[in-house]
Amino acid sequence: MITLSQRLKNLRNEKNLTQMDIAGVIDISLRAYRYYETGEREPTVSTIIKFCEYFQVSSDYLLGLSDIKNK
Repeated sequence: MITLSQRLKNLRNEKNLTQMDIAGVIDISLRAYRYYETGEREPTVSTIIKFCEYFQVSSDYLLGLSDIKNK
């Protein structure tokens, strides 16, 4: 099963963005984003919502519960 960290990295790479780009848009520190992308830490619910809104994907997709990006 694909993980949140893998989804974040894949979505970021699809948009050809850096980790710093995403951290700035989501309004979190670069260190925090790196932790999320490496799987060392899990984001809060409010941060997950921001990721979903930015990448325009469902939370199920982001969390690896579905392979369908949007419902």
